Amino acid sequence: MKTMMTLVAGAAIALPAAARAQEPAQAAAAAAHTAQGHGHHHTGPATPAAPPSPATPAAQGAPHAGHEMGKAVTPQAGAHAAHSSHGQQPQHDAPMMDHAAHGAAAMNHGADHQMPAMLGPYGMSREASGTAWQPDSSPVLATMFHAGDWMGMAQGNATLVHSDQGGPRGERHNFVESMAMVMANRPIGEHGRLGLRGMLSLDPLMGRRGYPLLFAVGETADGVNKLVDRQHPHDLFMELAVSYSHDLGDGRAAFLYAGLPGEPALGPPTFMHRLSGLDNPEAPLGHHWFDSTHITWGVITAGFSTRTWKIEASAFKGREPDEKRWDIETPRLDSWSVRAFWNPTANLSLQASTGFLKSPEQLHPDENEQRTTASTTWNKPLGPGANWATTVAWSRKDLQPGPVLNAWLAESLIRWDDKHTVYARAERNDQGELFGEDNPLHHDIFTVNKLSLGYQVEVPVTRDVRLAFGGLASAYAYPDALKPFYGDDGLKSFMVYTRVNFGNRSIR
Repeated sequence: MKTMMTLVAGAAIALPAAARAQEPAQAAAAAAHTAQGHGHHHTGPATPAAPPSPATPAAQGAPHAGHEMGKAVTPQAGAHAAHSSHGQQPQHDAPMMDHAAHGAAAMNHGADHQMPAMLGPYGMSREASGTAWQPDSSPVLATMFHAGDWMGMAQGNATLVHSDQGGPRGERHNFVESMAMVMANRPIGEHGRLGLRGMLSLDPLMGRRGYPLLFAVGETADGVNKLVDRQHPHDLFMELAVSYSHDLGDGRAAFLYAGLPGEPALGPPTFMHRLSGLDNPEAPLGHHWFDSTHITWGVITAGFSTRTWKIEASAFKGREPDEKRWDIETPRLDSWSVRAFWNPTANLSLQASTGFLKSPEQLHPDENEQRTTASTTWNKPLGPGANWATTVAWSRKDLQPGPVLNAWLAESLIRWDDKHTVYARAERNDQGELFGEDNPLHHDIFTVNKLSLGYQVEVPVTRDVRLAFGGLASAYAYPDALKPFYGDDGLKSFMVYTRVNFGNRSIR
């Protein structure tokens, strides 16, 4: 395991630079493919000589450490994704795509060779964070590279943020979010594919207390006091994972995924990987309802997929990361989860999952949690340089012992002209632990509502580097009992930011 972590961590640092060195080889490979013409579409792993499938924001990871990933290729291009030399049967009955998606696929078919999916014989654009799925029509925003039999993608970003969280418990603060991510895979034998994923973040540099965010609760800065009205920083190692998938033919596959850290099969794609929330610099209030397990110190997932659905199960460590953000924690498999995805069309992905988390909170070691989630993700290509992504999700935390807490989320993002983005997020959370034990409201549960609206514009610097400038404002509604502590509800916070993106973000 130490060897695997060392290899993946090294790749996460070194491969983004290697991506540039491989561009001439990519161009030559694409030219060779054009000269060969197109044959039947096959299921099964694509060889380096064949045009792989489009990539996806699965890769998008960053934490917000991980916004934008992938060379924009619509997943429909994934229909062309697995030309294979292994003699498998042609894939004639893939899910139908709508006309807009088909047109986008046609435009992207001649683009650089695209990386094959890591976990099955479908387009890479279907894969999101960990082993999660998203709509096949999702663009992938990253820089692709080849290195021998390896095919991969890399992206990263650093975001300088000024946050002004209003009211008596709010703060003003400047901080930097950052991440670097690389994914790579290669064929193994006739039907197998080996995958590596690495994601690093320098978020620990912002300090153990993270950044101010009204009504956010979760984890600890010192091992003694819970972080309240603040979002914790991510760990240096966000994902160091290895996977193996085996093509079973007829669009079916079985896979194994292991990470230290990694992401178990629980909840929708993680917030910083979802296209619908990709450019928003702040974490959702429901982060600890939907995707707090995206950095899990020890996870093993096994799954089976067909052309349109997938079922998977995980064993993982239930405890959330501690306040020591630079280290590697001891793995443990004391919790479990099961999850199902169904992608009935190219533009739609449905998810349902449940899991048992043993002692997730460091400050409440005797408290367990049963978490259940459901989500719908919709994506619509709108033409060259334009895309619309939306996610609606619900999660229920049944604390044992303790109350049952629900969270709702709806977020949407529209991008056009390959540089302008408008995004919005609405949340409704049953929030507890807003007060310490010395406050009479310590055990009370409050329903908090939040609506955020933001805008971002990007300026290209090179093919792989872009500058982004943006801002968002948030309004809140909450019970009268909270007003002596948070002030009147309404517009209360805003953020302005500048981001440097590495990774081709052009949507074609």
